[in-house]
Order: sequence, then C-alpha cells, then structure tokens
Amino acid sequence: MNATRADCLSCSTDIVIFGGGIAGLWLLNHLKNRGFSVILLETSALGAGQSIASQGIIHGGLKYALGGSLSNAAKAIAGMPDRWRACLDGRDIVDLAGCRLLSDHYYMWSEGSYRSRIKTFLGSKSLRGKIQKVSDEDFPEPMLPGRGQGSLYKLTDFVVDIPSLLERLAEIGQGRIFKISPGSTGFSQSDNCDGTRLSVNTGKAELTIQAKRVVFAAGEGNADLLKLAALNQPVMQTRPLNMVILRSSSLPRLYLHCIGDDFSLTPRLTVTSHPCENGEVAWYLGGELAEQGVERSDREQIACAGQLARSLFPWVDFSAARWSCLRINRAEGAETAQHRPDSVFVRSTGNFLVVWPTKFTLSPALADEVCATLQNQGIVPGPDSGLESLTQVLDPAPVARPPWQRPDHGA
Repeated sequence: MNATRADCLSCSTDIVIFGGGIAGLWLLNHLKNRGFSVILLETSALGAGQSIASQGIIHGGLKYALGGSLSNAAKAIAGMPDRWRACLDGRDIVDLAGCRLLSDHYYMWSEGSYRSRIKTFLGSKSLRGKIQKVSDEDFPEPMLPGRGQGSLYKLTDFVVDIPSLLERLAEIGQGRIFKISPGSTGFSQSDNCDGTRLSVNTGKAELTIQAKRVVFAAGEGNADLLKLAALNQPVMQTRPLNMVILRSSSLPRLYLHCIGDDFSLTPRLTVTSHPCENGEVAWYLGGELAEQGVERSDREQIACAGQLARSLFPWVDFSAARWSCLRINRAEGAETAQHRPDSVFVRSTGNFLVVWPTKFTLSPALADEVCATLQNQGIVPGPDSGLESLTQVLDPAPVARPPWQRPDHGA
C-alpha cells in the first residue's frame, strides 16, 4: 500500500464488491478463482439480512411448477441442485467441500384433498425425473406417524446449513473480506476515466481504492448504495415475509413443502429444522404462511402458525414450544406489478454493476452472468497493488448468527 501521508493510504484492485451475503461472497470467490484481483466490503456481519434469514433450501423448481407447466422461473432454477452438489463435492469453481448439509433431500407433503393431490400430480409431471413418490415402507422416521394421511414425494432439492455455508465462503475468501462502517464510503470517477475511485474512512486512515468495476451486491442495502453513487437506476423492489420460528426439544427434524388445497402455486407451508446451541430443534416456517402473514400482527401470525402446524402434524408435541416471528424483505430488481423476477438480475451502469440473485440458490448463475458482463466490457484480470496492507486499517467481517440462536427470538 502506498502512503502519501501517515493518515492517507491507497491501493488498487480489479473489482470491489459491496455486500457480504451469500451472493456477494460467492461472487468474490468465483472472480478470485478466475484470476481477478477482488475485495469485498461489508458494513455489518456476513450474511446479516436476507442470507442468514434463509431456510437454506437449494431449489430445483418444484414450487414453480405446481400449475402443471415449467415456468421461466422453474427453468432458470432447475439445474441448480446439480450445480451446488458439484460445488459441495469440490468439483466446481467455488469449492464448498466441508459445508454442512442439514438434509440431503427435501420432501413435498400433499394433503389428502383432491385439489392438493392434483397440484402435486401436475408438479411431478412437469419435473419428471426430479421427483419420486415415497412408498409407505420408505417413509422417513419423522413422517411415519403421518403415513396414510397424504402423499409424500422426495425431491432433488436439499438443505444447506446457512451459517456453515457463510463460514466456508468466508474461509476460502479469507484476506479479501473487510468490515467498514456504514456511511464511510464515497465514490468518484478516476483520473483516467477507466474505473472508480473509492474513499473509505477507516477510523485509522483515509483509504483510497482504485477499482475497474464496483459491484453492488448488498440486497436491500443496494438502495442506499445507489443513492451514494448518485445513480437512479436500476430500481429495487422488496417483497416482505413474516417468518415463524418455534423452538423445542421435542420437535422432529422435518424438511418439506406442505401443499394446500387452494389455487395458490406457493406451498401452504415450508418447514426446515435447525439445530440450536442448547440442544433444541428450531422449526423455521415459510411459504404461504409467511407471505400472507405480512398483514397480521406477530401475535396473530403465531396463532395462525400454531393452528396450521397442529392440523398438519397432529402427532407432534408443541406444548413446550416457544414461538416468535421474523420479518424480512426479499430485495430484487423491480418488475411490473412487483411480480417475482424469473432469474438473476445484473445491470451495468458506467463502472458499476448492480446485482440481485433473486434467490440465493441462483448465486452460481449470478456469478456466471457477472463474469460474462465483465468479459463483454473488456475487463480482464490484472495485478493488485497494496491489498496485503488492508489488514492494517480494516478488520475482517464476522459471520452473522442465525435468528434461532439469538436470545431475542423464541423466548
């Protein structure tokens, strides 16, 4: 790092990424392994926000195919389980070997009603080869008491442990991930008009970073970054959820979509199970419950979740469970009438790239598209200058704690 004064430091790099969620961390490691000089800046903890609030399901598109045809969203996400498994096996550009799985399979549970069975049938036909009906003798242990009450299907989907994933991504990106204070950064055009100059007040020194491209991958935080960079495009939209967490030592470990009998193409309930530090199991509930629960108070949402869980799983003891809500926003590129985007969002404006993965499952596809964009713009890997000294003025960013491990949830 070059110092013009004791309190003024400078360095250069190919790419600076803002946002240490799964998408930003994935992109960091993808670009690094492509030979780019790249660093990531995070104003909070890694994964804080949408990533740590994810259920961890690596989707294969079933939930987008319940209408009987492959939607664009289903097509975009269909290959992701295989791509992720290659990464988990160390066979892809982002090596996730050692990342913990919570469940190697995800299931779909249809109620006994006619409409629920029809939706499940249509989805299974749309994704032929990616779903198989589970026979009564092969029911997994936690679902044995429900045998005969509905149909159970095994999907190619699986569930990753989000804290483990964040820790693995941080590990392989070590030395290039730094924490900065909110509002400490400014942007300006570089003198040679071939990049952007970032100024960062580190509290120890005034840091200047010269970058060929700056990527905003901060989820909902992209809105503030766009303002800071004086950009009015692209436009962001948010779609809120009111998730439910319950914790108890008596909960079985379930990982399944519950398909209802209404006309909605969203599963009535999605259930994932997560280990707690005290030995309890946390159920994390999403799906239609979370989408429709936005208009409910937390008390009303918990009451609705309790009634739904008891009706779907009458064999489970909920008497000692502690319930809470977690409100989160899904941040995406804006669509007409706030429709869910079908795939990843990558937009280039000047020396900035603004990205949203839409779903964290699509992080590999997002990295592919960013690389293609850089190639089309003639941005090629180059040497960095002074990055090894960033550790003198910036600390590494920690990994966020999942909501079910925090004392303010499930109390």
